[in-house]
Amino acid sequence: MSTPIGPTDSTQVPRFAGPATYARLPRIDQVDRADIAVIGVPFDSGVSYRPGARFGPSAVREAGRLLRPYHPGLDLSPFSVAQVVDGGDIAVNPFSIGDAVETIDRETSALMEPGTRLVTVGGDHTVALPLLRSLHRRHGPIALLHFDAHLDTWDTYFGEPYTHGTPFRRAAEEGLLDTEALCHVGVRGPLYGKRDLEEDRRFGFGVVTAADVMRRGVDEIAAALRDRIGDRPVYVSVDIDVLDPAYAPGTGTPEAGGLSSRELLELLRGLTSLRLVGADVVEVAPAYDHAQITATAAAHVVYDLVGLLALQHRSSS
Repeated sequence: MSTPIGPTDSTQVPRFAGPATYARLPRIDQVDRADIAVIGVPFDSGVSYRPGARFGPSAVREAGRLLRPYHPGLDLSPFSVAQVVDGGDIAVNPFSIGDAVETIDRETSALMEPGTRLVTVGGDHTVALPLLRSLHRRHGPIALLHFDAHLDTWDTYFGEPYTHGTPFRRAAEEGLLDTEALCHVGVRGPLYGKRDLEEDRRFGFGVVTAADVMRRGVDEIAAALRDRIGDRPVYVSVDIDVLDPAYAPGTGTPEAGGLSSRELLELLRGLTSLRLVGADVVEVAPAYDHAQITATAAAHVVYDLVGLLALQHRSSS
């Protein structure tokens, strides 16, 4: 197997120059294989409040210029142990949610066909549903860790079944999820009614609130998540609004009282034993950001998810 091609060397080409790929990685068409691909889905037609997440992938790529190749928290150089690439953007129809969902499913399935694992940057949370459909065909029912301020298991908005607030209800209804191993993390804020929580439990979800993380601590929560998931194939979906608006103002539906970026990153680093099959980071809306705060947080979350996948690649090689 050929030695992985890494990012552009920042000692030779300044970070503000050179390729505009995520972490200045090679493009997928520049390598002979892709073990892990970071892809963008610039789609936000499923949002219910502030639009703009279609510009999230480009903002996260720009903020990722400052990333360095060694990850001390994981004791890993992810770009050296796996061929990590920027897979570009999936161009989807901004005027038809149904058509966009079908396109995402088809294109991500093609990308995964040779064994490539994806970290997807949204875009709004609607994109998680077609990604789970693609993964279900490869792995069967999938465990889910969902980091978000919101449940995203509502039924419809204005009669529409496919929105950023409904992907995991649809996924449960379609049998894509392993209902013994589902959990929301970071949930907080007002709901439409107590019934929201009751229906969510009916689909099999456990809930770890933002207050639970504060009171119980990161290590205890991470251990509980590992116990819940076990050795099942798991998908990690991160809505950037799981972070408090102080750490992620650039998002469509902010809620006070969220996680810090440090808490989120440490929770992810506590998942190294899990069998991660894919991940996303969604809902970065740069028009509401300040000084790249949100995009920088998202770029680091992507880096940690890539790191988790690279650890698995190393152990299986």
